[in-house]
Amino acid sequence: MENVFLAAMELTTILNQCYPQPGFVYLKARFRADKKAIEVPVRRRKGSKAVCSRCEKPAPGYDTLPARMFEFIPFWGFVVFLIYARRRVQCAGCGIGAEKLPWCEGKHHSTKAHMLFLAHWARKLSWKEVAESFLSSWDRVHDAVEYVVEWGLEHRSLEAIFAIGVDEIQYAKGHKYLTLVYQIDRECIRLLWVGKERTIESFRGFFAVIGEKVAADILFVCSDMWKPYLEVINEKCVNALHILDRFHIMAKMSKALDEVRAQETKRLLRDGHQPLLKKSRWCVLKRKENLTAKQQVRLRDLLRYNLQTVRAYLLKEDFQQFWTYNSPAWAGKFLDFWCHQVMRSRIEPMKKFARTLREHRELLLNYFEARKEFSSGVVEGLNNKAKLVMRRSYGFRTFRVLELALYHSLAKLPEPTLTHKFF
Repeated sequence: MENVFLAAMELTTILNQCYPQPGFVYLKARFRADKKAIEVPVRRRKGSKAVCSRCEKPAPGYDTLPARMFEFIPFWGFVVFLIYARRRVQCAGCGIGAEKLPWCEGKHHSTKAHMLFLAHWARKLSWKEVAESFLSSWDRVHDAVEYVVEWGLEHRSLEAIFAIGVDEIQYAKGHKYLTLVYQIDRECIRLLWVGKERTIESFRGFFAVIGEKVAADILFVCSDMWKPYLEVINEKCVNALHILDRFHIMAKMSKALDEVRAQETKRLLRDGHQPLLKKSRWCVLKRKENLTAKQQVRLRDLLRYNLQTVRAYLLKEDFQQFWTYNSPAWAGKFLDFWCHQVMRSRIEPMKKFARTLREHRELLLNYFEARKEFSSGVVEGLNNKAKLVMRRSYGFRTFRVLELALYHSLAKLPEPTLTHKFF
Protein backbone atom coordinates (compact mmCIF):
# COMPACT_ATOMS: atom_id res chain seq x y z
CA MET A 1 0.00 0.00 0.00
CA GLU A 2 2.88 2.36 0.82
CA ASN A 3 4.53 1.74 -2.57
CA VAL A 4 1.26 2.57 -4.38
CA PHE A 5 1.00 5.84 -2.42
CA LEU A 6 4.58 6.84 -3.32
CA ALA A 7 4.06 6.01 -6.99
CA ALA A 8 0.95 8.17 -7.06
CA MET A 9 2.97 11.12 -5.83
CA GLU A 10 5.63 10.98 -8.54
CA LEU A 11 5.80 14.11 -10.74
CA THR A 12 5.41 12.09 -13.93
CA THR A 13 2.21 10.56 -12.54
CA ILE A 14 0.86 14.03 -11.84
CA LEU A 15 1.82 15.17 -15.35
CA ASN A 16 0.06 12.19 -16.91
CA GLN A 17 -3.03 13.06 -14.93
CA CYS A 18 -3.23 16.81 -15.55
CA TYR A 19 -1.25 17.33 -18.79
CA PRO A 20 -1.36 14.14 -20.90
CA GLN A 21 0.27 14.21 -24.35
CA PRO A 22 -1.13 11.64 -26.80
CA GLY A 23 1.64 9.83 -28.63
CA PHE A 24 4.29 10.72 -26.02
CA VAL A 25 5.45 9.27 -22.70
CA TYR A 26 6.85 11.10 -19.64
CA LEU A 27 9.96 9.40 -18.24
CA LYS A 28 11.20 9.55 -14.66
CA ALA A 29 11.78 13.09 -13.40
CA ARG A 30 15.21 14.05 -12.11
CA PHE A 31 16.98 16.98 -10.50
CA ARG A 32 19.48 18.92 -12.54
CA ALA A 33 23.03 18.98 -11.23
CA ASP A 34 22.60 22.40 -9.60
CA LYS A 35 19.48 21.17 -7.72
CA LYS A 36 17.55 24.26 -8.86
CA ALA A 37 15.55 22.69 -11.66
CA ILE A 38 13.63 19.49 -12.38
CA GLU A 39 13.95 17.80 -15.76
CA VAL A 40 11.30 15.48 -17.18
CA PRO A 41 12.51 13.58 -20.27
CA VAL A 42 9.84 12.85 -22.88
CA ARG A 43 9.96 10.09 -25.52
CA ARG A 44 7.60 9.25 -28.34
CA ARG A 45 5.29 6.32 -27.78
CA LYS A 46 6.17 3.23 -29.79
CA GLY A 47 4.18 3.06 -33.00
CA SER A 48 3.11 6.73 -32.92
CA LYS A 49 3.52 8.68 -36.11
CA ALA A 50 5.04 12.12 -36.32
CA VAL A 51 2.88 15.05 -37.52
CA CYS A 52 4.15 17.69 -39.94
CA SER A 53 4.19 21.13 -38.26
CA ARG A 54 3.12 22.90 -41.47
CA CYS A 55 0.22 20.82 -42.86
CA GLU A 56 -0.48 18.92 -39.60
CA LYS A 57 -0.69 15.58 -41.40
CA PRO A 58 1.11 12.35 -40.39
CA ALA A 59 4.50 11.96 -42.06
CA PRO A 60 7.36 9.44 -41.82
CA GLY A 61 10.38 10.34 -39.69
CA TYR A 62 13.58 11.56 -41.32
CA ASP A 63 16.04 11.98 -38.44
CA THR A 64 16.24 13.44 -34.91
CA LEU A 65 17.29 16.93 -33.86
CA PRO A 66 19.29 17.61 -30.68
CA ALA A 67 17.28 17.51 -27.45
CA ARG A 68 15.60 20.77 -26.41
CA MET A 69 14.23 22.02 -23.09
CA PHE A 70 10.67 23.30 -22.88
CA GLU A 71 9.87 25.32 -19.76
CA PHE A 72 6.90 24.11 -17.74
CA ILE A 73 5.03 25.61 -14.76
CA PRO A 74 7.40 25.86 -11.72
CA PHE A 75 6.79 23.36 -8.94
CA TRP A 76 7.47 24.22 -5.26
CA GLY A 77 10.13 26.78 -6.18
CA PHE A 78 11.85 24.56 -8.75
CA VAL A 79 11.94 25.37 -12.47
CA VAL A 80 10.51 22.44 -14.44
CA PHE A 81 11.64 21.52 -17.97
CA LEU A 82 10.35 18.93 -20.41
CA ILE A 83 13.25 17.52 -22.48
CA TYR A 84 12.61 16.09 -25.91
CA ALA A 85 14.61 15.37 -29.07
CA ARG A 86 12.37 16.54 -31.87
CA ARG A 87 11.99 14.45 -35.00
CA ARG A 88 12.35 15.81 -38.48
CA VAL A 89 9.77 14.50 -40.93
CA GLN A 90 9.72 14.00 -44.68
CA CYS A 91 6.25 15.23 -45.61
CA ALA A 92 5.00 14.40 -49.11
CA GLY A 93 3.49 17.86 -49.51
CA CYS A 94 5.80 20.12 -47.49
CA GLY A 95 9.16 18.40 -47.79
CA ILE A 96 11.55 18.01 -44.87
CA GLY A 97 10.54 19.83 -41.69
CA ALA A 98 10.16 19.50 -37.93
CA GLU A 99 7.36 17.54 -36.30
CA LYS A 100 4.49 19.32 -34.52
CA LEU A 101 4.59 19.03 -30.73
CA PRO A 102 1.26 19.15 -28.87
CA TRP A 103 2.71 20.89 -25.79
CA CYS A 104 4.36 23.87 -27.52
CA GLU A 105 3.69 26.29 -30.34
CA GLY A 106 6.18 26.97 -33.14
CA LYS A 107 9.71 27.74 -31.93
CA HIS A 108 8.69 28.81 -28.41
CA HIS A 109 10.84 27.47 -25.60
CA SER A 110 7.85 27.41 -23.22
CA THR A 111 5.02 24.91 -23.12
CA LYS A 112 1.50 26.14 -23.84
CA ALA A 113 0.59 25.53 -20.20
CA HIS A 114 3.51 27.67 -19.04
CA MET A 115 2.61 30.51 -21.44
CA LEU A 116 -1.03 30.52 -20.33
CA PHE A 117 0.11 30.44 -16.70
CA LEU A 118 2.42 33.45 -17.12
CA ALA A 119 -0.15 35.33 -19.20
CA HIS A 120 -2.79 34.82 -16.50
CA TRP A 121 -0.60 36.39 -13.82
CA ALA A 122 0.50 39.16 -16.20
CA ARG A 123 -3.05 40.55 -15.91
CA LYS A 124 -2.62 40.95 -12.15
CA LEU A 125 1.04 41.93 -11.75
CA SER A 126 3.65 43.79 -13.74
CA TRP A 127 5.54 41.62 -16.20
CA LYS A 128 8.75 42.03 -14.20
CA GLU A 129 7.02 40.86 -11.01
CA VAL A 130 5.58 37.84 -12.83
CA ALA A 131 9.04 36.89 -14.12
CA GLU A 132 10.62 37.22 -10.65
CA SER A 133 7.78 35.42 -8.85
CA PHE A 134 7.77 32.37 -11.12
CA LEU A 135 11.50 32.01 -11.81
CA SER A 136 11.28 33.07 -15.43
CA SER A 137 12.38 36.08 -17.50
CA TRP A 138 10.70 39.23 -18.79
CA ASP A 139 11.13 37.99 -22.37
CA ARG A 140 9.32 34.76 -21.55
CA VAL A 141 6.42 36.71 -20.06
CA HIS A 142 6.32 38.95 -23.15
CA ASP A 143 6.29 35.91 -25.45
CA ALA A 144 3.51 34.34 -23.37
CA VAL A 145 1.32 37.44 -23.55
CA GLU A 146 2.01 37.82 -27.27
CA TYR A 147 1.02 34.19 -27.91
CA VAL A 148 -2.23 34.51 -25.94
CA VAL A 149 -3.16 37.86 -27.54
CA GLU A 150 -2.44 36.73 -31.11
CA TRP A 151 -4.41 33.52 -30.57
CA GLY A 152 -7.28 35.48 -29.04
CA LEU A 153 -7.40 38.08 -31.81
CA GLU A 154 -7.48 35.31 -34.40
CA HIS A 155 -10.34 33.47 -32.67
CA ARG A 156 -12.45 36.35 -31.28
CA SER A 157 -15.90 37.09 -32.64
CA LEU A 158 -16.62 40.51 -34.12
CA GLU A 159 -20.30 39.86 -34.71
CA ALA A 160 -23.18 41.58 -32.91
CA ILE A 161 -21.36 44.88 -32.28
CA PHE A 162 -24.06 47.54 -32.03
CA ALA A 163 -22.45 50.30 -29.93
CA ILE A 164 -18.86 51.54 -29.85
CA GLY A 165 -16.99 54.31 -28.05
CA VAL A 166 -13.80 55.94 -29.30
CA ASP A 167 -11.35 58.07 -27.34
CA GLU A 168 -7.65 58.80 -27.08
CA ILE A 169 -5.19 58.62 -24.20
CA GLN A 170 -1.65 59.92 -23.95
CA TYR A 171 0.89 57.13 -23.55
CA ALA A 172 4.21 59.02 -23.68
CA LYS A 173 5.66 62.50 -23.46
CA GLY A 174 5.66 64.70 -26.54
CA HIS A 175 1.93 64.49 -27.34
CA LYS A 176 1.99 60.80 -28.23
CA TYR A 177 -1.53 59.40 -28.21
CA LEU A 178 -3.33 56.11 -28.67
CA THR A 179 -6.73 55.82 -30.30
CA LEU A 180 -8.81 53.24 -28.40
CA VAL A 181 -12.09 51.80 -29.69
CA TYR A 182 -14.35 49.94 -27.26
CA GLN A 183 -17.50 47.90 -27.62
CA ILE A 184 -19.98 49.37 -25.11
CA ASP A 185 -23.05 47.16 -25.57
CA ARG A 186 -24.74 46.17 -22.33
CA GLU A 187 -24.04 42.50 -23.02
CA CYS A 188 -20.36 43.04 -23.82
CA ILE A 189 -17.90 45.76 -22.82
CA ARG A 190 -14.39 45.25 -24.18
CA LEU A 191 -11.48 46.80 -26.06
CA LEU A 192 -11.78 46.24 -29.80
CA TRP A 193 -8.80 48.07 -31.26
CA VAL A 194 -5.66 50.01 -30.39
CA GLY A 195 -4.34 52.54 -32.91
CA LYS A 196 -1.14 54.53 -32.87
CA GLU A 197 -1.71 58.29 -32.91
CA ARG A 198 -5.12 60.03 -33.23
CA THR A 199 -5.35 60.66 -36.96
CA ILE A 200 -7.83 59.87 -39.72
CA GLU A 201 -5.55 57.14 -41.09
CA SER A 202 -5.18 55.62 -37.66
CA PHE A 203 -8.92 55.49 -36.97
CA ARG A 204 -9.65 54.08 -40.43
CA GLY A 205 -7.44 51.15 -39.49
CA PHE A 206 -10.15 50.00 -37.07
CA PHE A 207 -12.77 49.82 -39.80
CA ALA A 208 -10.32 47.97 -42.04
CA VAL A 209 -10.08 45.32 -39.31
CA ILE A 210 -13.82 44.85 -38.67
CA GLY A 211 -14.92 45.14 -42.31
CA GLU A 212 -17.78 47.01 -43.98
CA LYS A 213 -20.49 44.53 -42.95
CA VAL A 214 -19.78 44.85 -39.21
CA ALA A 215 -19.40 48.65 -39.54
CA ALA A 216 -22.81 48.87 -41.22
CA ASP A 217 -24.43 47.04 -38.27
CA ILE A 218 -23.17 49.57 -35.70
CA LEU A 219 -26.12 51.60 -34.40
CA PHE A 220 -24.52 53.92 -31.81
CA VAL A 221 -21.15 55.66 -31.67
CA CYS A 222 -19.91 57.74 -28.73
CA SER A 223 -16.98 60.11 -29.28
CA ASP A 224 -15.69 63.59 -28.49
CA MET A 225 -15.60 66.50 -30.95
CA TRP A 226 -12.18 65.64 -32.38
CA LYS A 227 -12.53 66.38 -36.10
CA PRO A 228 -10.82 63.23 -37.48
CA TYR A 229 -13.24 61.07 -35.44
CA LEU A 230 -16.27 62.97 -36.73
CA GLU A 231 -15.17 62.63 -40.36
CA VAL A 232 -14.41 58.91 -40.22
CA ILE A 233 -17.57 58.05 -38.25
CA ASN A 234 -19.69 59.96 -40.75
CA GLU A 235 -17.97 58.09 -43.60
CA LYS A 236 -17.93 54.53 -42.20
CA CYS A 237 -20.86 54.20 -39.78
CA VAL A 238 -23.61 55.15 -42.19
CA ASN A 239 -26.41 53.63 -40.07
CA ALA A 240 -25.18 54.75 -36.67
CA LEU A 241 -26.51 57.43 -34.35
CA HIS A 242 -23.48 59.52 -33.42
CA ILE A 243 -23.56 60.66 -29.78
CA LEU A 244 -21.17 63.32 -28.55
CA ASP A 245 -19.29 62.60 -25.38
CA ARG A 246 -20.94 64.35 -22.40
CA PHE A 247 -17.73 64.20 -20.37
CA HIS A 248 -15.71 66.08 -22.98
CA ILE A 249 -18.47 68.67 -23.51
CA MET A 250 -18.41 69.56 -19.82
CA ALA A 251 -14.60 69.49 -19.89
CA LYS A 252 -14.66 72.14 -22.65
CA MET A 253 -17.15 74.14 -20.60
CA SER A 254 -14.83 74.04 -17.57
CA LYS A 255 -11.88 75.03 -19.74
CA ALA A 256 -13.78 78.09 -21.01
CA LEU A 257 -14.78 79.05 -17.46
CA ASP A 258 -11.22 78.65 -16.21
CA GLU A 259 -9.99 80.86 -19.06
CA VAL A 260 -12.46 83.59 -18.00
CA ARG A 261 -11.27 83.30 -14.39
CA ALA A 262 -7.58 83.48 -15.35
CA GLN A 263 -8.08 86.51 -17.61
CA GLU A 264 -10.09 88.39 -15.00
CA THR A 265 -7.58 87.59 -12.26
CA LYS A 266 -4.81 89.15 -14.32
CA ARG A 267 -6.96 92.16 -15.15
CA LEU A 268 -7.81 92.84 -11.47
CA LEU A 269 -4.15 92.54 -10.53
CA ARG A 270 -3.11 94.86 -13.36
CA ASP A 271 -5.68 97.51 -12.43
CA GLY A 272 -4.70 97.43 -8.75
CA HIS A 273 -7.99 95.99 -7.46
CA GLN A 274 -8.43 93.60 -4.57
CA PRO A 275 -7.49 89.98 -5.57
CA LEU A 276 -11.05 88.67 -5.23
CA LEU A 277 -10.45 85.57 -7.39
CA LYS A 278 -7.33 84.36 -5.62
CA LYS A 279 -7.56 80.65 -4.74
CA SER A 280 -11.01 80.38 -6.32
CA ARG A 281 -10.30 78.03 -9.20
CA TRP A 282 -11.82 74.85 -7.80
CA CYS A 283 -14.66 76.74 -6.15
CA VAL A 284 -16.08 77.55 -9.58
CA LEU A 285 -14.96 74.46 -11.49
CA LYS A 286 -16.21 71.75 -9.12
CA ARG A 287 -19.85 70.76 -8.90
CA LYS A 288 -21.75 72.02 -5.85
CA GLU A 289 -22.14 68.59 -4.29
CA ASN A 290 -18.38 68.00 -4.45
CA LEU A 291 -17.31 71.22 -2.74
CA THR A 292 -15.66 71.09 0.66
CA ALA A 293 -17.12 73.17 3.51
CA LYS A 294 -14.36 75.75 3.10
CA GLN A 295 -14.93 75.96 -0.66
CA GLN A 296 -18.68 76.44 -0.14
CA VAL A 297 -18.02 79.46 2.09
CA ARG A 298 -15.53 80.87 -0.43
CA LEU A 299 -18.00 80.43 -3.31
CA ARG A 300 -20.82 82.10 -1.33
CA ASP A 301 -18.60 85.13 -0.72
CA LEU A 302 -17.58 85.23 -4.37
CA LEU A 303 -21.17 85.22 -5.68
CA ARG A 304 -21.79 88.63 -4.05
CA TYR A 305 -19.60 90.36 -6.66
CA ASN A 306 -20.55 91.32 -10.20
CA LEU A 307 -17.64 89.63 -11.97
CA GLN A 308 -17.38 87.99 -15.39
CA THR A 309 -16.23 84.82 -13.63
CA VAL A 310 -19.37 84.78 -11.51
CA ARG A 311 -21.61 85.27 -14.56
CA ALA A 312 -19.75 82.52 -16.44
CA TYR A 313 -20.12 80.23 -13.40
CA LEU A 314 -23.88 80.84 -13.28
CA LEU A 315 -24.13 80.06 -17.00
CA LYS A 316 -22.27 76.82 -16.40
CA GLU A 317 -24.63 75.85 -13.59
CA ASP A 318 -27.66 76.68 -15.75
CA PHE A 319 -26.35 74.41 -18.51
CA GLN A 320 -26.58 71.37 -16.18
CA GLN A 321 -30.35 71.49 -16.75
CA PHE A 322 -29.72 70.44 -20.37
CA TRP A 323 -28.89 66.89 -19.28
CA THR A 324 -32.14 66.49 -17.32
CA TYR A 325 -34.41 66.56 -20.39
CA ASN A 326 -35.80 63.38 -21.93
CA SER A 327 -37.30 64.86 -25.10
CA PRO A 328 -34.86 65.86 -27.88
CA ALA A 329 -37.23 68.70 -28.86
CA TRP A 330 -37.30 70.29 -25.40
CA ALA A 331 -33.56 69.72 -24.96
CA GLY A 332 -33.00 71.49 -28.28
CA LYS A 333 -35.13 74.46 -27.21
CA PHE A 334 -33.20 74.80 -23.99
CA LEU A 335 -29.88 74.55 -25.84
CA ASP A 336 -30.91 77.30 -28.28
CA PHE A 337 -32.07 79.56 -25.44
CA TRP A 338 -28.89 78.96 -23.41
CA CYS A 339 -26.62 79.67 -26.39
CA HIS A 340 -28.58 82.86 -27.11
CA GLN A 341 -28.04 84.02 -23.51
CA VAL A 342 -24.32 83.27 -23.73
CA MET A 343 -23.89 85.16 -26.99
CA ARG A 344 -25.32 88.26 -25.27
CA SER A 345 -23.00 87.91 -22.26
CA ARG A 346 -19.94 89.50 -23.89
CA ILE A 347 -17.76 86.80 -22.28
CA GLU A 348 -15.62 85.70 -25.22
CA PRO A 349 -14.44 82.22 -24.02
CA MET A 350 -18.05 81.27 -23.20
CA LYS A 351 -19.25 82.65 -26.56
CA LYS A 352 -16.65 80.50 -28.32
CA PHE A 353 -17.94 77.44 -26.45
CA ALA A 354 -21.55 78.31 -27.37
CA ARG A 355 -20.58 78.53 -31.05
CA THR A 356 -19.08 75.04 -30.77
CA LEU A 357 -22.34 73.72 -29.30
CA ARG A 358 -24.36 75.29 -32.10
CA GLU A 359 -22.05 73.74 -34.67
CA HIS A 360 -22.60 70.27 -33.18
CA ARG A 361 -26.25 70.73 -32.17
CA GLU A 362 -27.57 67.65 -33.98
CA LEU A 363 -24.95 65.36 -32.48
CA LEU A 364 -25.66 66.72 -28.99
CA LEU A 365 -29.36 65.94 -29.32
CA ASN A 366 -28.58 62.38 -30.41
CA TYR A 367 -27.86 61.69 -26.72
CA PHE A 368 -31.60 62.09 -26.10
CA GLU A 369 -32.55 60.25 -29.30
CA ALA A 370 -30.69 57.26 -27.83
CA ARG A 371 -32.77 57.67 -24.63
CA LYS A 372 -29.59 58.36 -22.63
CA GLU A 373 -28.66 54.67 -22.83
CA PHE A 374 -25.20 55.34 -24.26
CA SER A 375 -22.63 57.79 -23.01
CA SER A 376 -18.91 58.02 -22.55
CA GLY A 377 -19.01 57.01 -18.88
CA VAL A 378 -18.07 53.44 -19.78
CA VAL A 379 -15.34 54.69 -22.12
CA GLU A 380 -13.80 56.87 -19.41
CA GLY A 381 -13.82 53.94 -17.00
CA LEU A 382 -12.02 51.74 -19.54
CA ASN A 383 -9.53 54.55 -20.20
CA ASN A 384 -8.71 54.59 -16.49
CA LYS A 385 -8.07 50.84 -16.63
CA ALA A 386 -5.82 51.34 -19.65
CA LYS A 387 -3.83 53.98 -17.76
CA LEU A 388 -3.57 51.59 -14.80
CA VAL A 389 -2.05 48.95 -17.09
CA MET A 390 0.60 51.49 -18.15
CA ARG A 391 1.28 52.70 -14.61
CA ARG A 392 1.57 49.18 -13.25
CA SER A 393 4.59 48.56 -15.42
CA TYR A 394 5.95 52.12 -15.13
CA GLY A 395 5.43 52.58 -18.85
CA PHE A 396 6.30 50.45 -21.88
CA ARG A 397 9.17 51.31 -24.19
CA THR A 398 7.53 50.39 -27.48
CA PHE A 399 4.05 50.71 -28.94
CA ARG A 400 3.92 46.99 -29.72
CA VAL A 401 4.41 45.96 -26.09
CA LEU A 402 1.84 48.49 -24.91
CA GLU A 403 -0.60 47.24 -27.54
CA LEU A 404 -0.19 43.65 -26.32
CA ALA A 405 -0.68 44.66 -22.68
CA LEU A 406 -3.89 46.59 -23.43
CA TYR A 407 -5.42 43.83 -25.54
CA HIS A 408 -4.46 41.28 -22.91
CA SER A 409 -6.06 43.19 -20.03
CA LEU A 410 -9.13 44.80 -21.64
CA ALA A 411 -10.14 42.91 -24.81
CA LYS A 412 -11.70 39.81 -23.13
CA LEU A 413 -10.02 37.59 -25.70
CA PRO A 414 -10.66 33.84 -25.84
CA GLU A 415 -7.77 31.60 -24.80
CA PRO A 416 -6.61 28.11 -25.76
CA THR A 417 -8.04 25.36 -23.56
CA LEU A 418 -5.94 22.93 -21.55
CA THR A 419 -6.74 19.55 -20.02
CA HIS A 420 -6.25 21.04 -16.55
CA LYS A 421 -6.64 24.52 -15.04
CA PHE A 422 -3.28 25.46 -13.53
CA PHE A 423 -4.39 28.80 -12.04
